[in-house]
Amino acid sequence: MNIQLTNQHGEAILTLCGRLDTAVSRETSAEIDKQLSSAGTINQLTVDIADLDYISSSGLRILLTLAKRYEKFKIIEVSNKIYDVFNMTGFTKIMTVERALRQLSIEGCELIGIGGVGTVYRLDDDTIIKVFREGTTMDEVSKEISMSKEAFVMGMPTAISYDVVKVGKQYGLVYEMLRAKTLSDCICEAPERIDEFARQYASLFRQMHDIHVPTDSSVPSAIDHEREQVLHIRRYFPQESIDLLLQIVDAIPAGDSLLHLDLQAKNAMMQDGEIMLIDMGEMGYGHPLLDLGHAYSAMVLLVGDYEKVIGMPRELGTELWNRAINYYFEGLPADVIEQRKKQIAVVACIRNFSWLALSDSFPESVINECKSLFNERVASRRDEILDICKTFKEWQ
Repeated sequence: MNIQLTNQHGEAILTLCGRLDTAVSRETSAEIDKQLSSAGTINQLTVDIADLDYISSSGLRILLTLAKRYEKFKIIEVSNKIYDVFNMTGFTKIMTVERALRQLSIEGCELIGIGGVGTVYRLDDDTIIKVFREGTTMDEVSKEISMSKEAFVMGMPTAISYDVVKVGKQYGLVYEMLRAKTLSDCICEAPERIDEFARQYASLFRQMHDIHVPTDSSVPSAIDHEREQVLHIRRYFPQESIDLLLQIVDAIPAGDSLLHLDLQAKNAMMQDGEIMLIDMGEMGYGHPLLDLGHAYSAMVLLVGDYEKVIGMPRELGTELWNRAINYYFEGLPADVIEQRKKQIAVVACIRNFSWLALSDSFPESVINECKSLFNERVASRRDEILDICKTFKEWQ
């Protein structure tokens, strides 16, 4: 048996390789105890058994003892053969046991889009894969699966993944998307149809915002998440900047509408003339103003390589947004529409910078660009922004 323990800030990983049979169980147990006792404080223990070939009943008792010792405990990378043993002995009912995932390669695959938490590729004509950022946990992947199912049950046209895989060390979700293209690709291929696509894009927002999330749903509060993300970027901005962003957050009215929170043109797929959602990892409930602010931040104000992220030239993406938002508010008085556009632009200021909370590994050049833009887009307009925030309550 080969035993290795690593501990980073209380999150320990115990790796077991070889055969955990009766002959080595006593020696293995003693070695595990020795390494755990010298590892410092452990708040969570994960046992990685990707290279474990066999486990006996005495080996199972070792794992059961560890599960009782650590409240946060799980076993990962379990082969089908050993998973069957855990299942038959009831281990899967009393502790978290995660199967080993099949490996897929994205070498040579077409890049479809880059989002806040991952990158989407086309595997073949019928399937796409979303590869999550390095460091994403299985719990976060499971949340995206859960949110997609919630949205689907509530009536939204949503792509549902059918497999969780690994791409190297990163998690991936595989979707069946027969003959599907992103909204961005459709517009680039047929720019003369941009008005038609803008109407569909607006209808997707309207359909989603007309859904009221029930109180017993697992869909989280979008405004709470927004506030957490602003607080997360305190390392990059002075407290007065954070306070200003929080003032905008706090001015957004309460609501229970279903919100996507990253519905830019590459997160809408066209399939047989119908438009549907993908990338549901940030979904929440709240006021439509927050969702539209996020979309405006991406489609109009995006920081970074616009064509790579959105999938079309900025001029075309801005035109799509301008047409779509007019369709979204169709039927309202012109002065009301104008005011709501200003309100959306202010809320977009939050997402322009809070997206830095999505990863702790953004390049220094990107962070510095955001710092520079904060002064231009927010700090220099402080009084104007706060005046517009006072009008948010008029949007009911």
